Amino acid sequence: MIEFYFWFNAIIYFIFAIWCTFKRKDTAVASGYLQLNNSGWSEYLVIYGGLQIGLGLIFTYMALNTIFYKIGLVFAVLLYIPIVLYRVITIFKFRSVKRLTLVIGFMEILLLGGAIILLTVLSNVNHA
Repeated sequence: MIEFYFWFNAIIYFIFAIWCTFKRKDTAVASGYLQLNNSGWSEYLVIYGGLQIGLGLIFTYMALNTIFYKIGLVFAVLLYIPIVLYRVITIFKFRSVKRLTLVIGFMEILLLGGAIILLTVLSNVNHA
């Protein structure tokens, strides 16, 4: 189950990175970016392309190495807690956000919840 969780994260990040890289104008507009200059496009591609691929690689590595399952789940929890907090706060602060923002936020909440549940189960199994 933990391996599936890591693979799921990796695949999501790889798909999102590829989508944002090759459909940057469509994904930028869908995410709420109205206009970007060349510096903005560079930053957008670094974060939505490069960082996403990096996260995908981290989750792939965790999926392939069972000895890192616990640290991988801790990484996921620590990654998703601030993301979810920022997402929830900004959705309420900037009401009427686009549908894609809500879908991504829902997925982030599920990924955080999954990491917490799996980490709890793994910790209980290791202490039994």
